Amino acid sequence: MKLLQRSLVARIVASLLAISGMALISIVVTMAVAGGSQGDAAAINVAGSLRMNTYQIVAALQRYQHQPTDAHEAAVRVYAERFGQRLESEELTGAIPRSEAHELRKQYRLILTRWYNELGPHVEEVIDTRQLRGGQLDRTLDDLVGDIDTMVTQLEENTEAKIRLLSALQILFLGLTAVVVAIALYDIRHNLVLPLRQLLVLARQATRRDFSHRTKLTGRDELATLGRTFDNMAEQLASSYAELEARVARKTQELERSNQVMRVMHDGSRSLYGGGNDLCASAAPMLRHIEQLLEIGPIRLSLNDPYDDRQIPILATQSARRPAYCRDHDCHACLLDPHPLNLPDTEEGECLLLPVSVGDEMLGTLEIWHPRNQRLSDSVRRLLNALADQLATAVYLQRRIEEEQHVSLINERTVIARELHDSLAQSLSYLKMQVARLERMQAKNAPRESQTAVFDELRTGLNSAYRQLRELLTTFRLKLEGPGLQSALRQAAEEFSERMGAPVELHYDVPPHLLNPNEEIHVLQIAREALSNTHKHAEAHWASVTVSFEQARIRLSIEDDGVGLEDDVSPPMHYGLVIMRDRAQTLGGDLVIVNRPGGGARVELTFTPQTARLITRQPASTSPVHEQGN
Repeated sequence: MKLLQRSLVARIVASLLAISGMALISIVVTMAVAGGSQGDAAAINVAGSLRMNTYQIVAALQRYQHQPTDAHEAAVRVYAERFGQRLESEELTGAIPRSEAHELRKQYRLILTRWYNELGPHVEEVIDTRQLRGGQLDRTLDDLVGDIDTMVTQLEENTEAKIRLLSALQILFLGLTAVVVAIALYDIRHNLVLPLRQLLVLARQATRRDFSHRTKLTGRDELATLGRTFDNMAEQLASSYAELEARVARKTQELERSNQVMRVMHDGSRSLYGGGNDLCASAAPMLRHIEQLLEIGPIRLSLNDPYDDRQIPILATQSARRPAYCRDHDCHACLLDPHPLNLPDTEEGECLLLPVSVGDEMLGTLEIWHPRNQRLSDSVRRLLNALADQLATAVYLQRRIEEEQHVSLINERTVIARELHDSLAQSLSYLKMQVARLERMQAKNAPRESQTAVFDELRTGLNSAYRQLRELLTTFRLKLEGPGLQSALRQAAEEFSERMGAPVELHYDVPPHLLNPNEEIHVLQIAREALSNTHKHAEAHWASVTVSFEQARIRLSIEDDGVGLEDDVSPPMHYGLVIMRDRAQTLGGDLVIVNRPGGGARVELTFTPQTARLITRQPASTSPVHEQGN
């Protein structure tokens, strides 16, 4: 019973079994009643034939009485025997109930009694005496016919009762079936169809992301349990979906905030990487904006002293006063907030310490303070790590720039010193030796003609030294004023074009930043010395300077259409040419001076730049004259 109350399937199966059972019972009862009614028609026919047989017996007796022949006697006996057979036939006795208390059984017994006790003996008596007593026979015949009619009527009533019973049973089972079907339909409608509709509505609303609908099913059957499960599932989905929407909203907000922070960092990188040495003015506005976006702060940046094992505070946002290490009192980057936070001095603040490093080089630390109850998400931590990396890159680049500037300054001084050593110092050394020679000649009272030759050499040396000094000043002035070798060569070409009164062409095809400052000075000096010789000795109407880079070698060519050399070989040792060859040797190249086939001379320098050789520049060896001069 509890199973039927809890299981909808069990109730439906019970209803189907009840309907099937009643249909089976109805069929069985119908078959039983129909089987019980089988032979009733035959019995009624036999009972009705008994009346005819009775009249036949009486008629045969009357014929026998008037004409007692053997034929008539035989006819009487045949009719009597037929009556007895029909009275005891299976068709008639089979339709008679076996219960002795049944009226039909009693009526049958009465007819048997009348036949065997009254009409049968009377027939035998008539056959034996050949005398028919009409009054008694008629009474017996009427009683027997009446009894037979009564039995026929009872047989008909018995058959009609069976039919009525069958109809009543059919109506009963039909009514019971209708009641069971009605109950099943009611149960199916209220416990199957309506819950299914509610479940379909809930499923349809769930597909539309509406989890507010509830089935509100009661009961303990399968669909009620399924409905309550769906209600719980919808409630959990609603809470999960709301949580997911809130999480998506938070993630979207974090992404938007991260995007804004990345934009601030991108925009701040321009001033950070191009802000010179003023890290405060370039980084403080960016850090303050990031604090506002991420709701954190203050942020403090400390850098390691590369020469001392200590950290130096460089930058602090939301500062109440100007730091003691401030180098620029016109900068107010740390004093923009009139209400600084004091989280580090309270228990509400928590510090996130990030390393400011490039590779294995530790540059400093970045302190980021935030409220203790505000947990930093992974995305915020990644942004802060990116901020620390950006500051580390800026500090690293700033230090490298300072180092490069320092190295460039040292290299420039080295180049100047080398140029002074290779040109002016040689001349001064030569003059010093000539002065010492003159002192010895005066001490020995040498002839005046000998001293005059020394004076002439001193005058020539002083003029050469003065000229070299002017060339060096011009060269360094060109180098400092121009952006590189090409500009310096262009200015030199314009200068000698004016001095010669003839065009000086320049053809320059060298990749940028290929030559170091020392190589640029040597190439420029060789070109100027060659143009100076062209101006002084060539009597040229045209000159050209070509600088190209081919097969990892620099080629410098200075050509003119002047008088050329006396023969097709390099000129003898000349002071300017000696310096040019010394510069070529310093560059590790070859210097060739020859006549051009079309007239004029060509000075050609070829060497491999150090950047192409990817080797460290080696210091140039000094000649014995230099060492003696120093």
